[in-house]
Amino acid sequence: MIRKTSILLGVFTILLGSCTITKSARSQRNLFSGTWSLDNIRYENNTGNFQAVLFDDAKDICFEGSEWFFRDNNSTGRYTIKGGSLCQGGDRYIRWSVIEPAQNYSSQLQFKFIDEKYKDISGGVGYRLNITSLDEQQMVLKSNANVDGELVTIVYEFSKK
Repeated sequence: MIRKTSILLGVFTILLGSCTITKSARSQRNLFSGTWSLDNIRYENNTGNFQAVLFDDAKDICFEGSEWFFRDNNSTGRYTIKGGSLCQGGDRYIRWSVIEPAQNYSSQLQFKFIDEKYKDISGGVGYRLNITSLDEQQMVLKSNANVDGELVTIVYEFSKK
């Protein structure tokens, strides 16, 4: 009986440990918390003029000046695009997390779209952005895209409001 209890306690401890996030991820989640302005989007690793539809939502130009809000206590948030002739304005609600992938890779911001009642509306499809730098005032995220068989890195530069 004692052995069975010890085994169950060991399994429970392993399961509990696998559900917790690392100290680094928790620290990054705390830094994300709050309101950010997406000040600039630029492209690296290739030359030329690029336009992109970001997150299957809107053209890159629509995201410049957008406001992003991250709530760390329930992993929800939103980004708001200003309306205009090229842009469908409004709020887009998200569920987000910080992912620490396998060795030699940077942490990532992961998010998917939800509705106002926190229900998934993206069919489980989500997005990941590499966290290049993150502190109390600024954040730089990057993602890769394939353009005509060539790798292009999209750089998102944020400042804290």
